[in-house]
Amino acid sequence: MRTDFGIVVIGGGIVGACTAALAAGSPVFSNMRIALIEAQPPTMPPPEQGVDLRVSAFSRASERILESFGAWSSIAPAHRSPYSDMVVWDAAGKPRGAASIQFSASNSSEPNLGHILENRRVLWSIYSARAFRERVTVLQGQLTALDLDADRVELALADGRRYTTQLAVGSDGSDSVSRRLAGIDTSGRDYDQAAFVTHVRTELAHGQTAWQRFLPDGPIAFLPLADGRSSIVWSTSPDHAQALVCGPAEQVEAELQAAIDGVLGAVKLDADRAAFPLRMIHARTYCTERFALVGDAAHTVHPLAGQGVNLGLLDSAALIEVLGDALAAGATAETFCEWRVLRRYERWRKSENALALGFIDGLNQLFASGQGMAASARRWGLGLVDRAAPLKRFLMTRAMGTGGELPRLARAHVP
Repeated sequence: MRTDFGIVVIGGGIVGACTAALAAGSPVFSNMRIALIEAQPPTMPPPEQGVDLRVSAFSRASERILESFGAWSSIAPAHRSPYSDMVVWDAAGKPRGAASIQFSASNSSEPNLGHILENRRVLWSIYSARAFRERVTVLQGQLTALDLDADRVELALADGRRYTTQLAVGSDGSDSVSRRLAGIDTSGRDYDQAAFVTHVRTELAHGQTAWQRFLPDGPIAFLPLADGRSSIVWSTSPDHAQALVCGPAEQVEAELQAAIDGVLGAVKLDADRAAFPLRMIHARTYCTERFALVGDAAHTVHPLAGQGVNLGLLDSAALIEVLGDALAAGATAETFCEWRVLRRYERWRKSENALALGFIDGLNQLFASGQGMAASARRWGLGLVDRAAPLKRFLMTRAMGTGGELPRLARAHVP
């Protein structure tokens, strides 16, 4: 049955926009119209000066996925903040002490462990990529209805516009409207934590090192920014997070310096402050008739491992790979997104994401378990992992996005 579009992506954040761009840039989708529904698409590039509070850690896999359609290289090097080392330790231990883990790019074949970038800058690089500009129709608006039939999908926007498509992809965040309209349930729980975020200047240079300390109320991370500052993510109780947002600057600065054990010397606030609640969500299924979920619409995870956007971009690349392989194998514009095809994507990514979510959730619970035997065990475990080269290498490759069952676009290209 003829439809307005072949693929409509719902939600134009980093993962949703990347999904649309990957389809638009692939030759096997050249005869298919691609659309993106987004209420507030970016209309101008971010200012050259300043760093927004919303930053993410991007793995090597994410870098390769974004570069597959030219988005990564369009971000000026001055706005990319590589980090070559990461130090993780327990509240009762010391940085670089016996109860710590130290990861270094010097122990791998990679130039760095990853990059810290502003979300808005990455988003603009996707929207301004040639494949996106030339092939993606941006439908500005909000989804209000989704009717999934065996032969097509009908969508309605808040202003009354209606469209049809062969496949709809939900990428509209953890409170996904499309997921709800598709009748997909979720499992998960609230962490009873909130993430406090800000940027600071420190007495000592960050040296392209990410620092993370696990405290009784949650982990705190100092992430290196390209302008010499550090981005703070402190997962703590909701009341404490709000106190950090509203408290006197001198008091908050002293708390931050103590929380990170003074590794960077004196700390000075140098940006707005904000906090947001944390919860874990995992969709019970990633797909239904002519509908698939990617990114936060399918799963949300604690920020302690910095893997949220990376898992989402792997979803995008995997989905487009599965759909593209179906078309290359002879599927038509009507059959490339049938249930049997979408199930391949779900089996692949749901198992990979469940492993990541379970590991990160378990890590958060372990470090929140207070004193006594659990505290002794985790300090012993940190030191053991740091000394066990194979296990340490496994964790590093997973964090860098160079291990696991990767989509082709996320793999290293060997000449």
